[in-house]
Amino acid sequence: MLTLLLILLPIAAGVITLLAGERMAKQLALVGGLASLGVAIFTWLQFDPAAGSQFGFKYAWVASGGISFAAGIDGISLLLVLLTTFLTPLIILSAFKNEYKNPAAFYSLILFMEAALIGVFTATDAFLFYLFFEAALIPVYFLAAIWGGENRIKVTFKFFIYTIFGSLFMFVALVYLYYQTPGTHTSEIAAFYQLQLSSTAQGYVFWAFFIAFAIKMPLFPFHTWQPDTYTESPTAATMLLSGIMLKMGVYGLIRLLLPIVPLGMEQWGFLAMILSVIGIIYGSIIAIQQSDMKTLIAYSSFAHVGLMAAGVFSSSLNGLQGALIQMLAHGINVIGLFFIVDIIYSRTKTRYLDQLGGITQSTPHLSVYFMILLLGSVALPLTNGFVGEFLLLSSVFQYKGWLGAVAGLTIILGSVYMLRLFQKSMFGPKSKWVEGFQDLTASERAVLLPLVIMVFWIGIYPSTFLKITEPAVNQLLQLVNN
Repeated sequence: MLTLLLILLPIAAGVITLLAGERMAKQLALVGGLASLGVAIFTWLQFDPAAGSQFGFKYAWVASGGISFAAGIDGISLLLVLLTTFLTPLIILSAFKNEYKNPAAFYSLILFMEAALIGVFTATDAFLFYLFFEAALIPVYFLAAIWGGENRIKVTFKFFIYTIFGSLFMFVALVYLYYQTPGTHTSEIAAFYQLQLSSTAQGYVFWAFFIAFAIKMPLFPFHTWQPDTYTESPTAATMLLSGIMLKMGVYGLIRLLLPIVPLGMEQWGFLAMILSVIGIIYGSIIAIQQSDMKTLIAYSSFAHVGLMAAGVFSSSLNGLQGALIQMLAHGINVIGLFFIVDIIYSRTKTRYLDQLGGITQSTPHLSVYFMILLLGSVALPLTNGFVGEFLLLSSVFQYKGWLGAVAGLTIILGSVYMLRLFQKSMFGPKSKWVEGFQDLTASERAVLLPLVIMVFWIGIYPSTFLKITEPAVNQLLQLVNN
């Protein structure tokens, strides 16, 4: 029942936080987040990578229709559950230094979103996957719409319309697949893997899934909602969106699109790969031009996810393993970078690079943490970003050499915009905005230290996490190749 506990525990913690009132909201939310992390770590210790899906449950939901409330954990799911439960308490803790109106609602929405995200990563029924996929949208919508910036209503409305539009395509595809199952229809994802659809049908289903997941990640040209939403949302919501929620799209490609429509991949995979590589270059070039630190990191996230998607569309072991380890690394790095931007903004009341400078003169601890997370983001060897980026670029190069060469420009462009970010904000003469800038507090170090530990753990011992996912990835590739 560990999978069910992982889903229900954040819901229960969210309800308790909501009912407890303002005074204890943040502390209760943190305890709830840590409890979920404890269960996830216990699940990891009990997990056997070679045994397939484990700790599952299945309850009839619509019994006459073969639709079940069913979930389980394989290696792919476990890695993303660990990412979700690791980052959620850090996101909660990072918000402690800010005062929010109605904090009980604020923190409970974070926990509700955690539950929906875990549901997405563990669902073994397609309609349950869709339910959680949509449910994850609701908490982050309210977090952005209530506690966001001055343009929050316009921006969150665009975000909502985009994601709902994409999800409708996925819903139509799932209903179609449901009716293609033989005999008594079922919505089990494993049953969808066994379908023998025509090449034409697979092409249509491919595009339905691709649009839904490309919007969620997002990929070029479905990305226009992302930069404004990341910038206008409160930092905690931005962290949830970038650190975890975009991973739902990449996970959807791996879990649904690849094994269900392999012939669709043969027809349209090259075009999807081209769009992914365009996103890498386009996002990087736009990031270089940004003066707002938060928007710069938003575009860098867009570029990184393009590389993850390209690895998935290569349909190779290196590509899928690289995408999975990069999801883990990207979540850690981007959470840390957005938190550092929030720290700088809370002390200076500006995020613009031309108004900053000289921060490093009085902040040795912040400077070190910032530099480590930045180096992880630009994939320096022995940091977490290097492992995934190496596997991803090698998979794209094996797919098409010239595409690999173009995608490899991300190494150069990423270094340019990230080092520019650090140089403009931290070096040079002190500006009037950074006078009296204080170094990190104890609670801020408590957020950044675990992230930095993970930067080096993944970079030095990547096999800790790669061996979790490899049997499940191999099993998935057998379905694709058969």
